[in-house]
Amino acid sequence: MRLYLALAVLLLALLAYTEAQDDTMQQKFSNVGDQITEFGQSIAEKTKKAFQTIQDSDFAVATRDFFRNGFEKLKKQVEDISNP
Repeated sequence: MRLYLALAVLLLALLAYTEAQDDTMQQKFSNVGDQITEFGQSIAEKTKKAFQTIQDSDFAVATRDFFRNGFEKLKKQVEDISNP
């Protein structure tokens, strides 16, 4: 009998606690969706910034120039061979 009484009091306390909360479950789920959206946008911005930093790095620029120059030289050699 004491167990039933303790469970009933505990249930009433839980009910009073949940009613005293400002946010309803629907608001909590809505907030979670907003937080996930904000998190996704934050990650997207950070990723974009990281790729931009990598793309603008000295190593990337030097590598891009190296391959561009090599391709131009190869292209010129092919043109010279085909147009004697």
